[in-house]
Amino acid sequence: MTQKIASIIQASIDVKQQVLQSQHIQQTIATCVNTIVAAFKNGNKVLFCGNGGSAADAQHLAAEFSGRFYIDRKALPAEALHCNTSYLTAVGNDYSYDVIYARLLEGIGNAGDIIIGLSTSGNSANIIKAFEVAKNKNIITIGFTGETGGKIRDLCDYLLNVPSKDTPRIQESHILIGHIICQLVEEQLF
Repeated sequence: MTQKIASIIQASIDVKQQVLQSQHIQQTIATCVNTIVAAFKNGNKVLFCGNGGSAADAQHLAAEFSGRFYIDRKALPAEALHCNTSYLTAVGNDYSYDVIYARLLEGIGNAGDIIIGLSTSGNSANIIKAFEVAKNKNIITIGFTGETGGKIRDLCDYLLNVPSKDTPRIQESHILIGHIICQLVEEQLF
């Protein structure tokens, strides 16, 4: 069993090594940091969305901004869109699960805001629809995906596509990238 554990750890390291070696991914991270800093300075907010484990990651990263990361500082306007279960169940029931994020973004999203969608496949229908609404409202779109970028690839202003097809390894790198962004945004603002 310890050999299997070591193999899983090595697989995670291998994906992160590819992220480390990708100048394109690192440059996109830097651009996302600057874009988020500018949005916060302009009074805009950063919204997050995802499904399953990616929803948990979205909520985690939103809390790093609205709570704190390293620095004891003022809260930043960031929120995960799936946290209101009454809203989710009502819209999922009355309309469709596919529109849960799009409908909320129609209501609370403003030009200059940012939406970060986490989808390992890049094919989550509810994130695609949210990004379509975002495009119509001049909301900046950042996609955290796996290798191909999926269908949201073409809807992303900035795409962070982790070079893997393995969902757990992709999600592990999403948290790494998210933490890098949170740390650098916090350092630039405070």
